[in-house]
Amino acid sequence: MFTIGDFARHGRVSPRMLRHYDALGLLRPERVDPFSGYRHYAAAQLARLNRIIALKDLGFTLEQVGRILEERVSTEELRGMLMLRRAELEQTAAEAAARLGQVEARLRSIESEGHMPSDDVIVKSVPPVRVAELTAVSASYAPEHIGPVIGPLYGELFARLEAAGITPVGPGIAHYEDAPEGEGAILVHAAVTVSSSVPPGPADGFTVVDLPALERAATIVHRGSMDEVLATAQTLARWIDAGGHRAAGYAREVTLECPEDRSRWVTELQERLV
Repeated sequence: MFTIGDFARHGRVSPRMLRHYDALGLLRPERVDPFSGYRHYAAAQLARLNRIIALKDLGFTLEQVGRILEERVSTEELRGMLMLRRAELEQTAAEAAARLGQVEARLRSIESEGHMPSDDVIVKSVPPVRVAELTAVSASYAPEHIGPVIGPLYGELFARLEAAGITPVGPGIAHYEDAPEGEGAILVHAAVTVSSSVPPGPADGFTVVDLPALERAATIVHRGSMDEVLATAQTLARWIDAGGHRAAGYAREVTLECPEDRSRWVTELQERLV
């Protein structure tokens, strides 16, 4: 079982949106604590959440989404609907093209339901690492909100490091936390590994910090653009739930390979286990 916050992270939606879906009867919690009122969700409910988001992205109202779900639309029918929407989006402007990537990500996640190869996930310890980083706020943890924030952050970070005469010595590490303002907003930290000789603290328009070690981390490798990370992230979430584990916080994203062709990116997701 996941708390509403954990389930929201794995589904890449906000807790506020989950409460809205609950109020509309679209996605009821698996269990509600009779004393505290806290909502709890099962990993299997990610499948229904994926369908809600995919149908909403197709342009259906939430009322229409509810009727479609009650008619139990098959994966193949939903795939056909998403494919049709993809063809329409290919004729639109750049903003619609970005939205297309999110539709495809939900589609891949739906198609991967029931597929949970245990050898994709490795549990290991992660040592502490010193990084230089820039931070900004994203409206939510959804890829369509994270991408436009983190891309410019990295561009600015590398420019400032070069101006300061600091050369990265390891991979980029994106990490996240809830923003103080709440409402699903996320603090996005665009970080890159630097030498331990670089002193921690504010420096030349960026900050140098030590990311703590992860004693036990469930890790999985994503291949492709981070706009399409959803299916990989949810494979990891299902593995965590099936094994009776519990994750804390948001996954770190460690860039292992970052060629110009985003479809060839290789990124390791690291979820801290508690």
